[in-house]
Amino acid sequence: MSETETTTHHASKQQNGDSMAEPPMTEDVFDDTYKEKGGPKPPNILVWRNIILMSFLHIGALYGLTHIPSASVLTLSWTVVCYIISGLGITAGVHRLWSHRSYKASFPLRVFLAFANSMAFQNDIYEWARDHRVHHKYSETDADPHNVKRGFFFAHVGWLLVRKHPEVTAKGQKLELSDLKADKVVMFQRRYYKLSVVTTCFLLPTLVPWFFWGESLAVAFLIPGLMRYALVLNVTWLVNSAAHIWGNRPYDKTNESRENRMVAFSAMGEGFHNYHHAFPFDYSTSEFGWRLNPTTAFIDLMCFLGLAKDCKTVSSETVIAHAKRLGDGSYKTG
Repeated sequence: MSETETTTHHASKQQNGDSMAEPPMTEDVFDDTYKEKGGPKPPNILVWRNIILMSFLHIGALYGLTHIPSASVLTLSWTVVCYIISGLGITAGVHRLWSHRSYKASFPLRVFLAFANSMAFQNDIYEWARDHRVHHKYSETDADPHNVKRGFFFAHVGWLLVRKHPEVTAKGQKLELSDLKADKVVMFQRRYYKLSVVTTCFLLPTLVPWFFWGESLAVAFLIPGLMRYALVLNVTWLVNSAAHIWGNRPYDKTNESRENRMVAFSAMGEGFHNYHHAFPFDYSTSEFGWRLNPTTAFIDLMCFLGLAKDCKTVSSETVIAHAKRLGDGSYKTG
């Protein structure tokens, strides 16, 4: 979807049927006027700190796999709980709420999602949302932080192991981010991010099994700590890599985003990626409701409890028309 189309699509409808009370956001809409600069590409500058830390993390996670047989059922269950919480911090939190403003969340829910986001440890909300908006606005160009045209490895993790392309930095600095700056929860988390990460991503997952049911510190650190963290990271990265390479493009064949059900399953509903790039403001990131999409179920539950509201959606007529005009011909309803 281009900048020229966004006003029409944003006005489609909301889940509660009310008219939208705020102007449409354009910072996450693809800019089809952007042109890459000519000349040679800047050299890749390795960030050795990140390379070393990522290497140790994945070695520790693989070592944690060997300790699964010795972990208690409670510890394994706690690992799943931590996976879900940290996953929601990405999917329902920094992605659908803060990056795209696809629904509104109450203060208690925003606090929980910020806590969950710190447990996921993928940069603070402000930085993650800024980079994600740049990704949507300049997809598959030099200004895209994880440009898939640079290969699977780069889109998956390599973009974190080298310095950003100058265009990524330049375009990120020009985005309108006043909504993030005005959110006290976002700025509080940014201010105390390192402390929150140590506490929620490592100490809490490790100490709960050790204190409450006597799990060994080594197992508690390796499985709900390192292994869970590495798994959430890689599942999130698959949205940037696999969901931009493998799958069909029923909604928009003009970009490389794909519908990938395996990614949707593992990433709590984030694999319907071609739809998401066509309609980034839809709170469900899909037209199929709860199907392979527990994040949508979670947001709907929060709405039922009065903790969320104003979920933005897209009318079926708009989706069908868009798919007929720009899709690859594989679109099927239902």
